[in-house]
Amino acid sequence: MINIRTVALLGSALFLVGCSSEAAVQNAPDPIALTEEAAGHYCQMVILEHDGPKAQMYLAGMQNPLWFSQVRDGLAYIKSPEQSAEILVMYVNDMGKAKSWSEPGDMNWIRADEAYYVVGSDAKGGMGAPELAPFSSKEKALEFAALRGGEVKLLDEISAQAVLAPVDEEGSDQ
Repeated sequence: MINIRTVALLGSALFLVGCSSEAAVQNAPDPIALTEEAAGHYCQMVILEHDGPKAQMYLAGMQNPLWFSQVRDGLAYIKSPEQSAEILVMYVNDMGKAKSWSEPGDMNWIRADEAYYVVGSDAKGGMGAPELAPFSSKEKALEFAALRGGEVKLLDEISAQAVLAPVDEEGSDQ
């Protein structure tokens, strides 16, 4: 039989777990400016040399972020079944504030879990693969989708298949 003290202890423990995960989110590192030194995690190429939005991700125990030449690559890292590192936060370029597709910006970062993504458009990312275009504004995402195709989704609505599936190399020009 469960007594009131046991229920109170369990409730306190669950509250602390919830608070600690909230604290981890609140204590996540801020995004940093994209510089010439930033190299893509997968390709090890200077990512400023590539068009389209980028991503930066902080993992527990690492002082510097992992950089991704494409948002798709960052989401592939998150959704990969092999991924086991604790992700503190991921940031993506807000394409609603970008000068252009070729100049996504070096400090217009938004949290990946707060972005609206256009999935399935004709946009190609820095490595020539289909890209997911992130926006802080749902309206700007809808405008982009109306011009370039695709549909607007939140991060948890994007399937692993959408970012892990092989890419057709034909027609990979932007």
